[in-house]
Amino acid sequence: MPSDYFTRYEALLAEVKAFNGEQLDEHGITPQGVGWNSVEAQVVRFDQVLKVLPACTESVVSLNDIGCGYGALLDYLAERGQSVDYRGFEVSERTLARAKSLHVESPTCSFKPLEELSPADYSVASGIFGLSFSHSDEAWHRYVLDTLDLFDQNSSKGFAFNMLTSYSDEDKKRSELHYADPCVIFDLCKRKFSRNVALYHDYSLFDFTIVVRKA
Repeated sequence: MPSDYFTRYEALLAEVKAFNGEQLDEHGITPQGVGWNSVEAQVVRFDQVLKVLPACTESVVSLNDIGCGYGALLDYLAERGQSVDYRGFEVSERTLARAKSLHVESPTCSFKPLEELSPADYSVASGIFGLSFSHSDEAWHRYVLDTLDLFDQNSSKGFAFNMLTSYSDEDKKRSELHYADPCVIFDLCKRKFSRNVALYHDYSLFDFTIVVRKA
C-alpha cells in the first residue's frame, strides 16, 4: 500500500468514521445502518462482489471485507453455506464493536481497524466509494485510485468492488454522492492490475461492479 495512505487520507477517513457511527446509532443493525435502503439492495450487491471467489476450491480461501460494517457479508456467506477465512475491516470503532459482539461464536472470522489491513487471497468492498461528502470529483477519484492500490497490494488472487454509475438518471443524482464512469474504471483496472477484469452493469441498480482476477 502507499506508505502514507492513512496520513494522506486521515481527514477523509475521519468523515467516513463519523458517518458510519452515526448511521449505525440511528438505524441499528440493519442495512440502513450501513447506508443501504433495503435488505434486497444489500444482497444484490453482495452477490456481485462475491463473483470474485472461485466456484469451488479444495481449501478455505481468505477474504478481506473492506468496509465490513456490522459483518452482514459474513452472515450472508453462512446462509449460502460458503466457508471462508473471513477478515472484516472498518474505520469506525463503534461499528467494529457491534460486529464483534454479533459474531463472538464465529471461529473463522476476525474484525479489525482498517489500519491493520493485511494480505489475503481475495478482497471485496461494497458501498465504500459512493458517499463523497463535499469532496470534488477529482479529489474523490484520486482517493479511489489510491484505495484500489490498497486492495491490489493486499489481495493475492483478486478483488472486487462497486461504485455508483455515471449512467444514473440525471434527476436522481445527488450532490454528495460520487458517480464514476464504469468504462474509465474498467480500463484502469485492466491496464494496472490484471488482464482478467470483468465489469458487471446488468443488475438493475444505479451502480456497477468490477471484478479483478489475478490468479
